[in-house]
Amino acid sequence: MEYKSKIKDDLTDQLFQAILSLKDIEECYRFFEDICTINEIKSLAQRLQVAIMLKDKKTYQEIVEETGASTATISRVNRSLIYGADGYKIVFERICR
Repeated sequence: MEYKSKIKDDLTDQLFQAILSLKDIEECYRFFEDICTINEIKSLAQRLQVAIMLKDKKTYQEIVEETGASTATISRVNRSLIYGADGYKIVFERICR
């Protein structure tokens, strides 16, 4: 079954094409520092770390202590892991070997 995104539109396609054009981590740093605030980048990085820890069966308390994430953020990430579009799963398969 084909995936149907809730956020798909021409502007989002353009953003994702820009991201896919980046060649290495340095280019990612350069682009994301221009397009996002430091807090936005840190928030995205924190959510990924929370997702990895949830995948590794860490408790909410362990995650709060290690990442500083709120329980609301942890719950939101957990919902995405369970009911989301499997984006985290795709990334885990590629970076968590």
